Amino acid sequence: MEADYDVAIIGGGIVGLAQAWMAARRGYKVVVFEKTSIAQGATVRNFGMIWPIGQPAGELYQIANRSREFWLELADADVLDVETCGSIHLAHREDEMRVLHEFVDQQTHAAALISPTEICQRSALVNPEGLLGGMFSATELRVDPRTAAERIRRWLKREFSVQFHFETLITSINGKEVLSSNGQKWNAEKIIICSGSDLHTLYPEHFAKSDLVLCKLQMLRSVAQSKPLSENIPHIASGLTLRHYESFNGCPSLDLLKQRIKTESPELDKFGIHVMASQFQSGEIILGDSHEYGKDISPFDKIEIDELMIRELKNVIRLDDWKVKEKWHGIYAKHPDLPVYEEQINPTVSLFVGTGGAGMTMSFGLADKYWKNR
Repeated sequence: MEADYDVAIIGGGIVGLAQAWMAARRGYKVVVFEKTSIAQGATVRNFGMIWPIGQPAGELYQIANRSREFWLELADADVLDVETCGSIHLAHREDEMRVLHEFVDQQTHAAALISPTEICQRSALVNPEGLLGGMFSATELRVDPRTAAERIRRWLKREFSVQFHFETLITSINGKEVLSSNGQKWNAEKIIICSGSDLHTLYPEHFAKSDLVLCKLQMLRSVAQSKPLSENIPHIASGLTLRHYESFNGCPSLDLLKQRIKTESPELDKFGIHVMASQFQSGEIILGDSHEYGKDISPFDKIEIDELMIRELKNVIRLDDWKVKEKWHGIYAKHPDLPVYEEQINPTVSLFVGTGGAGMTMSFGLADKYWKNR
């Protein structure tokens, strides 16, 4: 039987949309299935940060910057607003400043050290008290995570005739046939599963052997601030962030920084807390975040984590109003070693999941690489 579609994507989050776009731009007839009425997972529960600076030097940094080019392409096509805001890593401690010096000296990323005066000129959010300096990178972008996926979906449908079926739970795949929970069937030559944190509905035995682990993060959104806003306000990352992103792993002083935090504030390591802030044109600021893994994940959010994040954020940024407008948590799948978990189940079906906390940063570049290799 001739397939109804060339490519079927299971999952309508940013990873699935990236796969749909890269397949459609190569001329394939594409359909996307999403079990909810709209993407509700990690795609909408993040900072809206496109964050190449967090990727290690070499291929992954190149993929992140390739993704960045795709985001800018969407902006040029008036699909959505993309701010070329860049990022600032702050150093309020000597060991943080040493790590930043070492990182910049490696000359592997497009980043430069900046003075406390320069930092405060770029962002009114930064707490100047005890600020030793920081690092600016121009590669980071900001998008609205709550609207980006839906706007991309509408554009893919309009521009490439990609078909979308929401509130459609795919429960089984038989050869080239995709079956939903309500008995509907579709056919596709190629089926790609981009199921986010759902590792149980389809091929659970393969996911069980994949080494993928679930990660839960808690985040906050402040009320709008009264300070006047300029365009392209940089993302802010504290010195705690240096121990989180792999790009800093080659810095000789990083272990001493990690040991200092472990000794001074073991509660931060317990909950994987490293604080960041991203201010939107509304004046509201997304604040976070934390990381709990595997069996430590609970459906119930911890007030202790929120309080610790606020405590640490107050050390590095200043707000007119610290009132929290919203709280939420997200869950994503992460592989300990790979930027994304790929597995060819059979000649028709493949898995493409587990971008971790870098889905917004990496998905377009990873999907582009996937289709270039086909």
